Amino acid sequence: MDMSSMAASIGVSVAVLRFLLCFVATIPVSFACRIVPSRLGKHLYAAASGAFLSYLSFGFSSNLHFLVPMTIGYASMAIYRPKCGIITFFLGFGYLIGCHVFYMSGDAWKEGGIDSTGALMVLTLKVISCAMNYNDGMLKEEGLREAQKKNRLIQMPSLIEYFGYCLCCGSHFAGPVYEMKDYLEWTEGKGIWDTSEKRKRPSPYGATIRAILQAAICMALYLYLVPQYPLTRFTEPVYQEWGFLRKFSYQYMAGFTARWKYYFIWSISEASIIISGLGFSGWTDDASPKPKWDRAKNVDILGVELAKSAVQIPLVWNIQVSTWLRHYVYERLVQNGKKAGFFQLLATQTVSAVWHGLYPGYMMFFVQSALMIAGSRVIYRWQQAISPKMAMLRNILVFINFLYTVLVLNYSAVGFMVLSLHETLTAYGSVYYIGTIIPVVLILLSYVVPAKPSRPKPRKEE
Repeated sequence: MDMSSMAASIGVSVAVLRFLLCFVATIPVSFACRIVPSRLGKHLYAAASGAFLSYLSFGFSSNLHFLVPMTIGYASMAIYRPKCGIITFFLGFGYLIGCHVFYMSGDAWKEGGIDSTGALMVLTLKVISCAMNYNDGMLKEEGLREAQKKNRLIQMPSLIEYFGYCLCCGSHFAGPVYEMKDYLEWTEGKGIWDTSEKRKRPSPYGATIRAILQAAICMALYLYLVPQYPLTRFTEPVYQEWGFLRKFSYQYMAGFTARWKYYFIWSISEASIIISGLGFSGWTDDASPKPKWDRAKNVDILGVELAKSAVQIPLVWNIQVSTWLRHYVYERLVQNGKKAGFFQLLATQTVSAVWHGLYPGYMMFFVQSALMIAGSRVIYRWQQAISPKMAMLRNILVFINFLYTVLVLNYSAVGFMVLSLHETLTAYGSVYYIGTIIPVVLILLSYVVPAKPSRPKPRKEE
């Protein structure tokens, strides 16, 4: 069977099939990295295998595109360390935005195509974090946050270390994003990967098989559901004839269906990072310790689908990118001694929107996300203000927060899926903008009905 027939049998283009085959190949390629003997050998293998898989997936031009942010990051670290982080941030994002606009990547993805822009997105985050951590290596440890202390780089990585980190075994295809310091310790057998002091080497095989089985289930569900809930339905006359509840339920199912595609992609990338050993993140504290693979985890499927609060979504969806946004955008916008507010949340969501591409649907989705999280926090504060004795009322508010999250998340996700302004507004307007109005009303109500946590009054000393 040739590539065209194989692609047609699963309903994708030849370009997407080629990418999927190379993407799945990252699992055996990453496994082979375990038996590469030396530290230098690992760096060379990581860089060469990543570049070769990129060439097979996207063509030779992809590696030329990847060289641009990689060169920006390394040159800024070598030439002007005091500002290398901010320089890499703006120039790296500038180049990524240019590629988004030139290739119109969102339209290509929406129509079932593929290009190297998705991999460039992951690579951009990696080079920015590396430069920022090298910048942090100059600063006094006392003024740094815990994440900065943990990830800061005192010495500049060598060029081959840098290339290995950026392209490691194709991990730039879909993530997860990880830190340069972790990559160096993994290749050098240091930190949690040190087995010299009678520490056993964790076996990755059980966790890898679990991730592969999860990926298979996710792909099967996606292929079953996607023909039943096409995105084109939002602009068809039949959709406009439906009642409110049927329109809203279709929005829910369209978002639910689309998520299984991402669950599949992240499950494959999780398997790849786990089997290489890089995904290892320590041992559990049980009587019989088990290995943890949190560094490889990019999604908690049940955590997303059953989230009790919108605040939980960034903690369980695209986990490593959410962690990156928290460490390199959200926390760095907060001045010392002050608390983060809606500005930091909105700025972080805006950066996330720009990272995805300059489409109105992305922008509206991430503004919606900021409103959704702010509204969920209001419900949570009201819940905490209720006395523990009124357990029933507290539980009702927990359930309301769950329903609110389901409603607003799937309403907002339509913009992320359809991308165009017209289609987004058509879908939002078809349900009377309910997913926008409710969060705004909740935020305004929080000023009218402020919530004070219920705490037992301390006894006065006699």
